[in-house]
Amino acid sequence: MIDRTALADFLRTRREALQPEDVGMPRGIRRRTPGLRREEAAALAHMSTDYYARLERERGPQPSPQMLAAIAQGFHLTRAERDHLFRLAGHVPDERSAAGEHISPGLLRILDRLDDTPAEIITELGETLRQSPLGAALSGDASLRKGPARSLGYRWFTDPAARELYAPEEHEFLSRLFASGLRELAGRRGRESRAAALADALLERSAEFRSLWAAHEVGLQPRQTKRFVHPAVGALDLHCQSLIDPETSHSLLVYTAVPGSESAERLRLLAVLGPPVPTA
Repeated sequence: MIDRTALADFLRTRREALQPEDVGMPRGIRRRTPGLRREEAAALAHMSTDYYARLERERGPQPSPQMLAAIAQGFHLTRAERDHLFRLAGHVPDERSAAGEHISPGLLRILDRLDDTPAEIITELGETLRQSPLGAALSGDASLRKGPARSLGYRWFTDPAARELYAPEEHEFLSRLFASGLRELAGRRGRESRAAALADALLERSAEFRSLWAAHEVGLQPRQTKRFVHPAVGALDLHCQSLIDPETSHSLLVYTAVPGSESAERLRLLAVLGPPVPTA
């Protein structure tokens, strides 16, 4: 059962404890409210200000698990705080596992400070959970991808367009890398895991994946320099540095170019152009 009073108090205290710069927002001027304003908190959780305000006023419908997950992520809650939020709202929190999509506050704080750098947070299946603005400009808006297609490895073997961003000479190695990584992950997580389900789906859909899967190749490591072919700015040689959260198995990937290089100049141009406009 929902505890409206405790839920409202928890949301209020967490909102007031956050400063705009903590969540990647500009501070602005004439700020009298301690912490975030309600409209700022609502924007972080992708909901209307009226809906959020009713929660703090102990009114409105019981929030869904999806809504609570959005609030928890927007407020940069820890996993323990997220679980507590679910219980206050009358829901049982999902079991903790590496397959979860709740991003740790530490990774989010780093990503929020990378506005001028291509960066993304991904799951162990290659699903992009959050991007920097320049990350979206480089590889497209990940929020538009649904279902198995959220995984780059899945798109690689099922959608030819997924390969267009990568230099042709890299394709063979990347195919082996994705198959190798998924085989290792499925073995580690077991037959009932999402990794195993993704492998089964690819075995049905892709002859190339079936051939690579049958080779049982494991142990391949990503190359630190990735060669992209962006439709707007052309070839980009970018160094990829990764930071792994051991609790969630999420990775923060940061892409940088050698200072003064042609790729660095093209990254600056990409920052001006921004993400491509989605087509129907």
